Amino acid sequence: MNPFLYVNWSFDAEIIDGQKTPNWYGLLFVSGMILGYFVIKKMFKKEAISEKVLDQLVLFMVPATVIGARLGHVLFYGPYWGPEGYFTDPVKILYIWEGGLASHGAAIVILMALWYFSKYRVQKPFIWILDKISAPIAIAGAFIRLGNLVNHEMVGYKTDVPWGFRFLRNDCSPNENGEYLCDWSTIPVRHPANLYEALAYFLSFAVLMFFYWKKEKWQQPGFIFGTFLLLIFGFRFIIEFLKESQTDSDSSVFSNTGLNMGQWLSLPLILTGIFLLVRSINKKNSLPTI
Repeated sequence: MNPFLYVNWSFDAEIIDGQKTPNWYGLLFVSGMILGYFVIKKMFKKEAISEKVLDQLVLFMVPATVIGARLGHVLFYGPYWGPEGYFTDPVKILYIWEGGLASHGAAIVILMALWYFSKYRVQKPFIWILDKISAPIAIAGAFIRLGNLVNHEMVGYKTDVPWGFRFLRNDCSPNENGEYLCDWSTIPVRHPANLYEALAYFLSFAVLMFFYWKKEKWQQPGFIFGTFLLLIFGFRFIIEFLKESQTDSDSSVFSNTGLNMGQWLSLPLILTGIFLLVRSINKKNSLPTI
């Protein structure tokens, strides 16, 4: 099917020509974190929670997000060996500005940091803090996926629907001068999977905020976080069917299952979300505020 609606995507991630940093990916990443901060600040104000608690939370969340997302990509997706391998040249693990952040890795380390924070800093149930950080993480995730879009990464398969993107820097090799001179007609039209995921996360953020502000679901422990897990990783699971394999692990370990690494990692989180939602709806109890 010939697409009638497509975008010739030639966006350059460099803000300053010839300089890898600063770049639009990093700017979007930081913007998402800042916006998430203001969202949770408003929540804390609504529940009369001290700003001191928020300041402590930020000190846990920011490093946990960056470190977890980067290590998750390195350990789950690679490449592990060879000229670009992280284990061959471990210094490359620090090159966050080049892209390569995994939401599953971030989720694991964030959960560990928040468990410590809830138990030893605020002495609250673990689920209490998880409900608070759900919407901020969703909006931050949306901005990170927009960063993937500007980086021409996490692209989808060649489209079989009447729309799509032509990713110049993904499907065209530069010449010796670093110029991309391919004829647009030779570049395949693909699903903009990165944009799909960004839009899905924006929608998830809107749903979570609706439940928090309009339905007062923050008073039902686990409802907001359960919804977050179900929406974010449910969307991730579905959109992965449209993504091209980005790593060796997808093409080797899981080649016979029909699912890739991202989908297998999403499944237990989706099931956890369903469990938390069911338990929250059945209990319908509330938590005191600080």
